[in-house]
Amino acid sequence: MSSTDPQRPNVLFVVADDLGSWALGAYGNDEAITPSIDELSNQGVLFQNFFCASPVCSPARASLLSGQIPSQHGVHDWIAGRHSGADGADYLAGRQTLYEIAASSGYRCSLAGKWHLGASDRPRDGFVHWFAHQSGGGPYFGSRMFRGTTAVTVDGYLTDAIADDAVTFLRQETLENSDPFWLHLNFTAPHSPWAGAHPSELVDLFEDCTFSSCPQGVTHPWLLVHNSEVAEALQNPTESLKGYFAAVTGMDRALGRVLSCLDELKLRESTLVIFLSDNGFNAGHHGIWGKGNGTYPQNMFDTSVKVPAIMSQPGRIPSGAASDALLSGYDLFPTLLEVLGVTTTHPETGSETVRPGHSFAHLLDGIPKSSARKDQAPDSNDFVVVFDEYGPVRMIRTKEWKYIKRHGGWQGELYDLRADPNETKDLFGSDAHAGIRADLDARLATWFATWADPHYDGWSLPVTGLGQLSPLRSGASSQFRTLPPEDKPPAEVSTTVAQVERP
Repeated sequence: MSSTDPQRPNVLFVVADDLGSWALGAYGNDEAITPSIDELSNQGVLFQNFFCASPVCSPARASLLSGQIPSQHGVHDWIAGRHSGADGADYLAGRQTLYEIAASSGYRCSLAGKWHLGASDRPRDGFVHWFAHQSGGGPYFGSRMFRGTTAVTVDGYLTDAIADDAVTFLRQETLENSDPFWLHLNFTAPHSPWAGAHPSELVDLFEDCTFSSCPQGVTHPWLLVHNSEVAEALQNPTESLKGYFAAVTGMDRALGRVLSCLDELKLRESTLVIFLSDNGFNAGHHGIWGKGNGTYPQNMFDTSVKVPAIMSQPGRIPSGAASDALLSGYDLFPTLLEVLGVTTTHPETGSETVRPGHSFAHLLDGIPKSSARKDQAPDSNDFVVVFDEYGPVRMIRTKEWKYIKRHGGWQGELYDLRADPNETKDLFGSDAHAGIRADLDARLATWFATWADPHYDGWSLPVTGLGQLSPLRSGASSQFRTLPPEDKPPAEVSTTVAQVERP
């Protein structure tokens, strides 16, 4: 059967889609119905300040798998180009990834669900099982997937089909193989569509919900309506909120079945479970429906960049613990390698690939138990700042301050997070805070100068949030979808509307 050694654990790596940490019971939302995820947090460590490397799916997922920031790996927006066929490009080609390292270390890798990093119809080297979404998002019924290289249509609710595939893989592995598995379980939930898109037994759970956790504020002046689902949510938020929360509960129910399978197979104590989201989400927060590209220029609100992060392995990782360390998606790569005890040496070059992240494996050891989740890891202050980017928008965040800088004359932002945790008062133009702004600006510039690769740097690229059409290395003349008119001055941008359908 699969690994029963807690020191060489199997890995269940779960990534949700567009899930803000605010939408889970484990993070304090009493309107959410997420018993499986809540129990998972009780069995491990909940990270209260985990941030995506970019507040949109494809760049964030590329960073999780490569340990590099977008300005190193070159994926700067959600992939809108061809996802399959001869011209379906692999956006991580030539880059060392977590799954490749795991496979070379004896892990049997499996994908169930969303990929959205190009060439969905071509299983990557190292994967022994491949069940990939055809693009990156779409309807929850009648979904198109690739099983290996064969296109199939899912019969039933997609979230359940992804979990079914994961359970089938786990049962087969325990019968046929003794090597540890690496199951990459990527739900499309709770990504749009929302209203009318989910089973009635899930939607009906929220019939009487007031959704006080999702205040529908004044429309943000930079709102970008990029698809019909967002337009519908702005017109009738209640139905879309029912759909969003139903999608979260459906994912929780599906994940519960996968975790129960691990228990049944007696693999729970020898399986490291990681639960994340690719990016956050605003369901009316700040007057936005969407994530980083819910506005143009793109935003860096905590609701967009902060994501849930839970790690659990009973008997090896403390139960019911919490950490308030500031961590990023680019920190996960070195952490998992340390926890699993595998090497990062590149098989072709024989050298170490330099990455910006730092392992937080020490935060998984000896953290005091706290049912109230107020305890902190004693050395959590090792992580006191995170950085984020979305094309020509960059962020530096400490526990006290957030500073956002935009290329080309776009307005920046500065927030005092101690006095204004909901980011409602922009202090960017305040003379009294000029010194703080200058210090954060210098730290931001130094960090990106250190880590950004000039060949893939997104700072001056025309990234709008409407999609990337090809890899930067392809030499294509137009690699990003643009907003018409392209020469509109920043001062004139208010409620730009672009009806561009997502895949």
